[in-house]
Amino acid sequence: MTDTSTETTLADLEQRASARRDRPSYGHDALIACDRLVRIFSTDGVEVQALQGLDLLVAQGELMALVGASGSGKSTLMNILAGLDVPTAGAASVAGCDLLAMDAKARLRYRRDVVGFVWQQTARNLLPYLTASQNVALPMQLRGRSAKRAERAESLLTMLGVAHCKDRRPHQMSGGEQQRVAIAVALANGPSVLLADEPTGELDSHTAEQIFGAFRTANEELGTTIVIVTHDQAVAGEVRRTVAIRDGRTSTEVLRRTHVDEATGEESVVAREYAMLDRAGRLQLPAEYTQALDMKHRVMLELETDHIGIWPDISSPSGD
Repeated sequence: MTDTSTETTLADLEQRASARRDRPSYGHDALIACDRLVRIFSTDGVEVQALQGLDLLVAQGELMALVGASGSGKSTLMNILAGLDVPTAGAASVAGCDLLAMDAKARLRYRRDVVGFVWQQTARNLLPYLTASQNVALPMQLRGRSAKRAERAESLLTMLGVAHCKDRRPHQMSGGEQQRVAIAVALANGPSVLLADEPTGELDSHTAEQIFGAFRTANEELGTTIVIVTHDQAVAGEVRRTVAIRDGRTSTEVLRRTHVDEATGEESVVAREYAMLDRAGRLQLPAEYTQALDMKHRVMLELETDHIGIWPDISSPSGD
């Protein structure tokens, strides 16, 4: 007899989503929590610190973007969150799972049940000899779920606008269709978190908009927490929160909110940039700010009643 008590339907996920969507929270309730995360790689006796005390909190139900230059540490962070890499030091947890304490068996279960992952390369996401429906059903089969696999696969493909591809193999689909099917594969087992590493990197701008629309649909309808690494500013600008990583640390955040004009009723999106403050009181000022004011080596501070003033050092003409 098949035990269907662990089956998760789209209706179940939608009900959970509606209950938690209105109560985002951080701190000890954060779904993703990274505290002073360090990752050191050693090659030929040379140590490279990819992450240098990174802090990050992500609330349940968020749709957010991570941005940063090549080598900033964002892909290293994604690999750690996906359970593909292990931090050197610090603390990191996702949906209550301690990423530093898991053994190999627990890590495999974590990757199967807790997180879904979408790669930039469309060919990495799908098995070429399976149809779209079979690709989506495979994670459920590997998990041991035998009931309603085909029904759930079709529901996910329909939700993401690629139901017409259910009997097609990857080579019969466009790049955008492949990526939407890949999102369905990542959602198959109802993960708490969906991670995507440059998912629109190989696509044109119009197709990239469709892919982001699929992520938004998954976030809104299923309540899945989604973290997207992207260099595409158009994609980053579509989310409510964009976190920038620089030199292995979170440096700034841009938070966006909808403002309604009381006189006209017109809606507009207001963006505000914040510098991240770590436990030691350190912050990274945006490079364009420091360059514009020729800030180097040190800055002048002044404590006011409700803010801290920061000015270029005027003790010498060059500020050095």
